[in-house]
Amino acid sequence: MNGQVNILIVEDEGIVAMGLEEFLESENYCVVGIVDNGIDALEIIKTKPVDLVLLDIEIKGEWDGIETAKQIAAQADIPFIYLTAYSDKKTFDRAKETFPAAYLTKPYSPANIRIAIEMALHQFSVRKGPVAKTPITEVTGKPGTDSILYFNGAIFIKQNYRFVKINLSEILYLQAENNYTNLVTSEKKFLFRTTLQLILRRLNDDRFMRVHRSYAVNMEYVTGFAEDSVSLGEEVIPISPKYREEFLGRFDAL
Repeated sequence: MNGQVNILIVEDEGIVAMGLEEFLESENYCVVGIVDNGIDALEIIKTKPVDLVLLDIEIKGEWDGIETAKQIAAQADIPFIYLTAYSDKKTFDRAKETFPAAYLTKPYSPANIRIAIEMALHQFSVRKGPVAKTPITEVTGKPGTDSILYFNGAIFIKQNYRFVKINLSEILYLQAENNYTNLVTSEKKFLFRTTLQLILRRLNDDRFMRVHRSYAVNMEYVTGFAEDSVSLGEEVIPISPKYREEFLGRFDAL
């Protein structure tokens, strides 16, 4: 788990592209590629995991950035931000029709890019999934006011002014701790200021099975179980009588 949001840069000005890459990497985002035309952008979309696209409107090749956005949308549901030196009404009206997450005119500041990325991820998650309709407060180490967003099978946690990505497939189990919930992966533990019941309802994912008042497990990691416990590799989680029958019902007899 690298915990990074994957961003594709589509920009035909080399100096601008390198500047964007340097800034994004300093913010701990992962730049999965830099291309100067729509066809190459589409190829990366098809072959690599991409969470967000920074897309210049004036690029090389047969497609401009707006047409490239349309082609990307036909292949994958990914948020994108337009970057452009043009702010005329005709260009803006064309761009609006593709429903971008943001529209930044050059020259743009690092602060504007940072805000645009945050808004893009937030707005897209609101459109895509039940979790983001009521953002969950997240804390790591001490209570805070950062949010957790969800789309495309991953949770995006805002930490220190940037988003950290956690695929749902990486979560081993969830553990209630009063009004907080621990999200546990094989590498790290995150603490959310919300109840286990609420986070399970918002995730609404069949992989996660409640087995105890204080625990829900990712069924994909179950390696064995007994009368009163379930094993996730070396982790042993208790099963309470209240949830045992429902847990056993997830298995088909041969």
